[in-house]
Amino acid sequence: MKTLLATCIGVLGLSLNIAHAATGADSYNIVEKGRYLTTLGDCAACHTLPGKPMFSGGVVIDTPFGKLLGANITPDQVTGVGRWSFEDFQNVMSSGHGLDGKLLYGAMPYTAYTKVSREDNQAIWAYLKTVDAVDNKVETNQLPFPFSVRSSLIGWNLLNFKQGEFKPDPQKSAQWNRGAYLVEGLGHCGTCHTPKGLTGGDKADQFLGGANLQGWVAPNITANGHSGIGSWSEADIVQYLKTGANRFDIASGPMAEEVEHSSQHWQDEDLMAVAVYLKDGAKPSEAPKPLAANTPAMVAGKAIYADRCSACHISSGEGAAHLFPKLAMAPLVNGDDPASLIRVVLSGSRAGATDAAPTAPAMPAFGWNLSDDNVADVLTYVRNSWGNAAPAVSASDVKSMREQLQPK
Repeated sequence: MKTLLATCIGVLGLSLNIAHAATGADSYNIVEKGRYLTTLGDCAACHTLPGKPMFSGGVVIDTPFGKLLGANITPDQVTGVGRWSFEDFQNVMSSGHGLDGKLLYGAMPYTAYTKVSREDNQAIWAYLKTVDAVDNKVETNQLPFPFSVRSSLIGWNLLNFKQGEFKPDPQKSAQWNRGAYLVEGLGHCGTCHTPKGLTGGDKADQFLGGANLQGWVAPNITANGHSGIGSWSEADIVQYLKTGANRFDIASGPMAEEVEHSSQHWQDEDLMAVAVYLKDGAKPSEAPKPLAANTPAMVAGKAIYADRCSACHISSGEGAAHLFPKLAMAPLVNGDDPASLIRVVLSGSRAGATDAAPTAPAMPAFGWNLSDDNVADVLTYVRNSWGNAAPAVSASDVKSMREQLQPK
C-alpha cells in the first residue's frame, strides 16, 4: 500500500513538473514571439532614443501640426506602463484609447495597429513586461493650441479611423494574406508611404502611393510600373528589406533606419509574404514622355552627370551591383516628388549597415560645390534619361531644400 501510494505521489509529482515545464516553455515562447513582433513593428523607432534604455521614450515626432514625443512604454509603475493591464494595452492598439480612455494622436499608428490580432498583442504585451523598467517621465503632447486639445480627436477619428482586426481575403493565398496583415497592420507601411489629407489622415484611395515626410520622400510602393515598384521582382523587394539595397535603390534617411533596426531581422518567409502582397495587382501603365534631350537643362545636366556622377552610376545609369544604385527606370527617380533626390545630392547619404550587408555604401555630398541650378539640371537629366520620364527639377526646389537642411 505504501509502495503504491509512493508511486502515485511520484507520478503526480512528475506530472506537475512536466506541466510546470510546459508552462515555462509557453511563457518563454510567447515572450520571444512578442520580441519578434516589436521588432517587426519597429517600435523602437518612436520609443527609444539613441543611447538611451530600450522603450524609455522621448523620441521627437515632427508632424505638420507640431511635435509629439514617443511615450515611455517600459514597465515603470509611475512613468511607464507598469500600472496598465493587458486590456489597457489592447485598447491602445485596437482603438487608439490610452489609460482612462485618453484619446491618442495618429502619430501612434493605431489606424494600422487596429488590424493586429489580439493574440499578437498578448505576445507583445508579454514581452514589454520583461524589459527593464525605466523612470523617465515624458510629456508626449507638445502640440500648440488648439491641436493640443485631445477632444478634437473625436472628429479626427470619425474622418480617418476604421476600427477592426485584419480579415483574411478568402480569394487570396495564405502567403498573400500574411503579407497584407504585415503591411497593413503591424508593419504600418502606410503611415509613411500613403499621402495625407488636410487633417493628417491617410488618403485611403491612394494607399502606399507615396508621401513627403520631413524632407524625405517615402516613395510609391504600389505595383505601378513607372513610379511604383512594378519593375522590381519579389526577390528585389526581399533583398531591399533584408540588406537595405537592391539593383534599383539604396535605403536612405528614415528607411535606412527602418531596415537597420527592423526589416533586416524579419523572418525570410515574412519578407517574401510582403513581396507577394506588394506585387499583386500590377497593371501596365503608360510612362509619360521624357523631356527632349536638347533642352537647356538636359544639355547642362548631361555634362554635370558625366563629370560628377558617371564614375559610380555609369554613363548608362545602370550603377554597380551592391554598391551604387541603378538610376535607369528606378521608381524613386521617376516619382513626382524629387525631394529625396535633391537632399541626397546636397548632403549625401549612407545606407544603414545590416547583418547581410555590413559595409554600408555611401553617396558623397555635392551641395558644397554645385549651385542650385547645377543640382536642378543634373537631376532633371537623370529623371529624363535611360527610359526615365519625370517632371523637371527647379532651382527653387533645390534652394528650398538647401535652406531646410541648414542647421537651426
